[in-house]
Amino acid sequence: MTEKYILAIDQSTQGTKVLLINHQNQIFFKASLSHQQLINENGWVSHNLNEIKNNLKQLFKQILEKVDSRQLEAVAITNQRESEAAWSRRTGEPLCYTIVWQDNRSEQLINQITYPELARKVKNKTGLALSPYFTGAKWGWMLLNEPRVIQAHANNDLCLGTIDSWLVYQLTNGESFKTEVSNACRTELMNIKTGTWDQDLGEIFGIDLNDLPKIVDSNANFGETNLFGLIPHKIPILSVLGDSQAALFAHGCFNPGDFKVTFGTGSSVMLNIGNNLPKNINNQLNTSLAWSINGKKSYVLEGNINYAGACVTWLKDKLHLIHDPSDTTMLALTANPNDHTILIPAFAGLGAPYWLPNMKAAFVNMTATTGKKELVRATLNSLVYQINDILQAFHHFSSQVNSEIHADGGMIQNKYLMQYLSNITQKNVKIAEVAELSALGTAMNSMQQFDGMHYSKTYIPRMDKHAANKYSSEWSSWIKKLS
Repeated sequence: MTEKYILAIDQSTQGTKVLLINHQNQIFFKASLSHQQLINENGWVSHNLNEIKNNLKQLFKQILEKVDSRQLEAVAITNQRESEAAWSRRTGEPLCYTIVWQDNRSEQLINQITYPELARKVKNKTGLALSPYFTGAKWGWMLLNEPRVIQAHANNDLCLGTIDSWLVYQLTNGESFKTEVSNACRTELMNIKTGTWDQDLGEIFGIDLNDLPKIVDSNANFGETNLFGLIPHKIPILSVLGDSQAALFAHGCFNPGDFKVTFGTGSSVMLNIGNNLPKNINNQLNTSLAWSINGKKSYVLEGNINYAGACVTWLKDKLHLIHDPSDTTMLALTANPNDHTILIPAFAGLGAPYWLPNMKAAFVNMTATTGKKELVRATLNSLVYQINDILQAFHHFSSQVNSEIHADGGMIQNKYLMQYLSNITQKNVKIAEVAELSALGTAMNSMQQFDGMHYSKTYIPRMDKHAANKYSSEWSSWIKKLS
């Protein structure tokens, strides 16, 4: 019998991947292409949607050189969250560049509408702090500053979507304009209690809800595609999940108390809290939806770190301290153990659980003997301290937090980082066997497989609790001094 595959699309911040995944959750083939990070003098971060679409076409061609199109059973999508898209409903053409999730150009808009009563209202309806990080403010900024977006809205020709709905629209040739809850909940326009767009929230950001896609289950039929005309028949799109939730799915974190850490450009620390919202969601963390499957919602607490892998890219491209991200492991392991340099990686402020959008990045606590090794180690350590603070917040707001950290993403190959994460958190760190967790998770969702995954290695704490607390307290004291 000819083997069938799920065609998984992973559209991330840095690039696009396509993978062929079989029913044994094995990756038969994968290919990827990166796209430009368009960063201007203001630090605004954008992507060209046409570049992403063209890359996807090229990747499909590579897939079809490996298998017969009749072996493709379904398409499953996972994507960078919070990044926005705006396009013509009539032609499908983008109206401007994206505003990427890292971009905070809408901060002024947020400052104009922020006051305590409104902030509480947004938090209680969405589970999210009022912030330029989320998509609603980005769309609000566009509707004030992008002439083609303003004109399209006036002509009833505007589609506003997160990257998943842009992909669905393109793949179905404009026949399907849909999203699902793991992406919609990150816009600050969806009421997480009802799973629907909220009129009050739309008015806050100046968004017409008619410009938004239909919200469906994460395992709905999102439409059919012939892969931009590359195959003679159509296949269904049967899963869409935001990248962080897709990784949670692949880890098998289906029970309250299960959590994972994803190390990407940014980092997501996500805890499953079950099928019911907590009574008080007005706290330091983000409360979101993991997914809605067959009409049943699951909720999560989440802390997001803006700069994770992006910090290592900064070390390489801006400071020229390393030639390759893999260099950081040995440099950190051989750094002076008596050096206490700390990096505050607030390149776009600090997010959860600090919520300090105006804080600036800095190396602190340096001495005359601080060198390259110590700066690299401080960069890696800063990520661990942020994760640890998020876990402490989990313990404060949830009675169920398990003792194991499920870890995935490119940085899990860094032995120093994983060991230090185990040391500081005093938890075992289980390393994903498969690197492509988000793609695997959405493929599993399309097949309705709930097996969870296997792990290649487990790190256990090698530092006593007193020493771990001393290091994390030193970090916390600097955050307080600089905030």
